[in-house]
Amino acid sequence: MKYRREVDGLRALAVLPVILYHAGFSGFSGGFVGVDIFFVISGYLITFIIAADLQNNSFSLADFYERRARRILPALFLVMFACLPLAWLCMFPSDMVFFAKGLVSVAAFSSNIYFWINTGNYFSPAADLEPLLHTWSLAVEEQYYVLFPLLLMFLWRFKRRLIVPALVIIAIASLAAAQWGSIHKPGATFFLLPTRMWELLIGALAAFYHANGYRQRNSELGGALGLLLILFSVFAFNAQTPFPSVFALAPTIGAVLILLFCSEQTIVGKLLGSHPVAGLGLISYSAYLWHQPLFAFVRNRSVYGTTQLMMASLCLLTLVLAYLTWRFVETPFRDRKLFTRRQIFVAGASISALFASVGLAGYHTGGFESLYQASLSPTQKVVYSYRDMPMYEIWREFKCDLGPAQTFRDYAPECQAPDGNKPTLLIWGDSHAAAISKALRELHGNVIQYTASACPPLVNTTILPRPNCREINDFVVREVKRLKPTEIFLEANWYGYDAAELDPAQRVRKTIEIIREVSPNSRVTIIGGVPQFPPSLPKLMLRTGTSLDQISYLASPLYSAVLETNEKLRQTASVEKVEFLSPLTALCSEKACQASVAFNGKIMPIIFDNAHLTEGGALLAVKRMMAANKTMPADQSTSLIVRQ
Repeated sequence: MKYRREVDGLRALAVLPVILYHAGFSGFSGGFVGVDIFFVISGYLITFIIAADLQNNSFSLADFYERRARRILPALFLVMFACLPLAWLCMFPSDMVFFAKGLVSVAAFSSNIYFWINTGNYFSPAADLEPLLHTWSLAVEEQYYVLFPLLLMFLWRFKRRLIVPALVIIAIASLAAAQWGSIHKPGATFFLLPTRMWELLIGALAAFYHANGYRQRNSELGGALGLLLILFSVFAFNAQTPFPSVFALAPTIGAVLILLFCSEQTIVGKLLGSHPVAGLGLISYSAYLWHQPLFAFVRNRSVYGTTQLMMASLCLLTLVLAYLTWRFVETPFRDRKLFTRRQIFVAGASISALFASVGLAGYHTGGFESLYQASLSPTQKVVYSYRDMPMYEIWREFKCDLGPAQTFRDYAPECQAPDGNKPTLLIWGDSHAAAISKALRELHGNVIQYTASACPPLVNTTILPRPNCREINDFVVREVKRLKPTEIFLEANWYGYDAAELDPAQRVRKTIEIIREVSPNSRVTIIGGVPQFPPSLPKLMLRTGTSLDQISYLASPLYSAVLETNEKLRQTASVEKVEFLSPLTALCSEKACQASVAFNGKIMPIIFDNAHLTEGGALLAVKRMMAANKTMPADQSTSLIVRQ
């Protein structure tokens, strides 16, 4: 196959948006589509190579897998080795457990399955802290490399004329599954091969177009349209775009158009084939490997969050490391004179086994927790003990606070108010609402709790990572109509949904409108966002040397961002003539937030992870919000205030 510089340029067009998207630059909200472009390129090149070898009767699986191992493993292993000391320096044992399991899954070419099961949502803030998250796409390709050559060999030998029709049928079935799954099973659909295969296959079909004797057709219009489709996807798509649904046709068809119609004679081909762009394409694989670990470890280690300057510097460091890796690792290992096939296979299997062993050791030791705790002082151990909370008891998890796979039918009878004849308060929202539910029960006593993980109280809204949210919210509306609660508190991680471009301040208006239709006498209160401390408040306290010997204060890295979202909600509340209460205002000033609270004879952090209030933190926040709201006329105040 003749070398095409514009294909390397297309690789650059794929990797740069991915890096900028993961760096958090808002203008590249659809940068994740770069992975889809990589799939098309891989499908095209692999098919072209296999078809040419089959045509010449020279194809062998051993040779094919040797080339794939030379291409993928050396740089991947280098990055994984680099991750080991960084994980020890930057991660806590609980995070190390996930990292350790990730090591095993990468070694087993199954990290896409692992991240589907353990994160479920590629776009969640927690996913940004996973150093090996990006390896999911490598696993998809590796699984494809196992199946596709076998299929092609079989069809080539027995039904050669059916190859293209068979690939078309499989691609259409895969796309149809992706379209359905992006709405109903978004996590599995995003990560797994069956719903990603069509992207590789349209690259394969483009290869057969050329392999069957159709020459490269230069078309300025085709190349320009392909480039525009890719750029449109990068800048217009976001985390709320169903993916990889029919929306993914834009970047993938764009990539196919460039492969089919661009050459050194076309304008787009010249642009992509220019030395800077094609050069970036040459190091694109190593750049893809390095960027996510660098970003994730810095985010794990950072005390007060990351800045754009910091992330821009990491992007540059990514490119430097990528060049060095390409020059001194990728290139030498592709030389068969330096390393034999046997050496490649033996080294690949041995090093994979080594990583799997390290991962299993990390998993079975709880992230090497005993070693970590041995390094802590007595006061640090107290802080560390608050790294988790008994959510089952406090939130009534899986009973009144539903998990991702549960439906409204799983709500337990105890979620109802104890006495239906007295004034009732409904707390409705996601896990942030669940976090204050016990405080409300203690202060009010007659509380209805309908909360669900990652399900904001936004009716008529589909939350892609949680396909059950819509019917859960519909159920709560029916319960509001049936029970006519005296008060309804709407609470959620508003900032998170705002950052995901869901615009909760506008969408919550529909919820208020429906409440007024079905229960006009219910008083509605929007509870704003809480202070957030990524990656977690206990971790920040340990990193800053903050103890629990006394009440302490720390700056919230996301104070301004949460405040901005809260102000949008405050304006909505004003327009809709409902109440607005702010935990952020109750717990923070512009300079710092209260980081700990006295509760049941001891001092604890107000938040146990990055944004969920502890039992003591929730009680403090609710009391302060209500105390601040006592200035309202009695007939407008909530019964919770009256009870106090």
